Amino acid sequence: MRPGRPGPASRPLGRAAVTAAVAPAIGLSAVPAQAQQHTGHRPSPGIENCTATACHFDLPPGTYDVRVTLGGEEASSTAIGGETRRALLPETAAPAGERIVRSFTVNVRTPEGEPLGAEGTPGLDLTVGGAAPALSGIRVGPARNARQILLVGDSTVCDQPGAPYAGWGQQLPQYLRKGLSVANYADSGESTVSYLGNPLLWDTVGPLIRRGDLVLIQLAHNDKTTDGATYRANLETLVAGVRERGGRPVLVTPIVRRWFSADGTLNNTTALLVNGLGVDHPAVIRSVAADRDVPLIDLTARTKALVEALGVEGSEALYLYNEKRDNTHTSVHGATVYADLVREELVDLHLVPEGKVGVG
Repeated sequence: MRPGRPGPASRPLGRAAVTAAVAPAIGLSAVPAQAQQHTGHRPSPGIENCTATACHFDLPPGTYDVRVTLGGEEASSTAIGGETRRALLPETAAPAGERIVRSFTVNVRTPEGEPLGAEGTPGLDLTVGGAAPALSGIRVGPARNARQILLVGDSTVCDQPGAPYAGWGQQLPQYLRKGLSVANYADSGESTVSYLGNPLLWDTVGPLIRRGDLVLIQLAHNDKTTDGATYRANLETLVAGVRERGGRPVLVTPIVRRWFSADGTLNNTTALLVNGLGVDHPAVIRSVAADRDVPLIDLTARTKALVEALGVEGSEALYLYNEKRDNTHTSVHGATVYADLVREELVDLHLVPEGKVGVG
């Protein structure tokens, strides 16, 4: 079993069931002309590609804009997910008889979740859920001039394949509007050493970076035996690699482990990601960010403050303590809360236009 990656028995595959009322509607989706020419794909239909619980579009890997019309004759409340358990649109209420239009941009890739995980289902798969779901129309088309946010990280960030696990990167897309997509290349069990050393990881992500793309880097949880000099050098290599391709690196300190000291704080090496060699990972990340003029999202400080404020019992729901006695990995609730912290930082640091980010 790889460090940081729960065993198969504790992470069953499969998507959670959802319920929805799909009403007749309009909407056509199209595959880019180039993809049609070279792959033989035909334009995909719209709402007729949806069942009561999900939609499937036969599309090649790429970035797509999705426009959904929500609502029906009765009051409704609808959320949209997709691919490997990603949250793409937060629960949205529509009064009886009214229609609400929302748009978002989604990344379709193979493998569709973790880079070293299962390939997933070809095409774009969406799930329809919420307290009283009603999807009345959908349109999918190629995204034009969309900006990517690529994620490099570990199991606390990745698109986790099975409940109850969830990574904050899996929940981040729901806070972004059309024109911003999340390409989550975080993978369970990875350290800075393994991420740089595996050609399916950094060597795959690098060529995908386009000018202006953000690349958020959070690697620390599995650098348990990495010495300080090597850890720092690896972070600097990742930063330089992003910049060489015209992207903008953003360093992210790791989420805390829920490990309380006797005084009710998280002021201990386990909680604050100091490894057995005495390497203070968040401190090194902050130092590299300052020295290399890299934007910093101090998620360690933000999550520490939140967990301590909630206290021993109140913070249990953020992690998998109740389900797995796991104080490192987050629940869907915890991942959503932590993704919201990342959203706040992206706006506060002016890394994304405020109009492209939804309110948490």
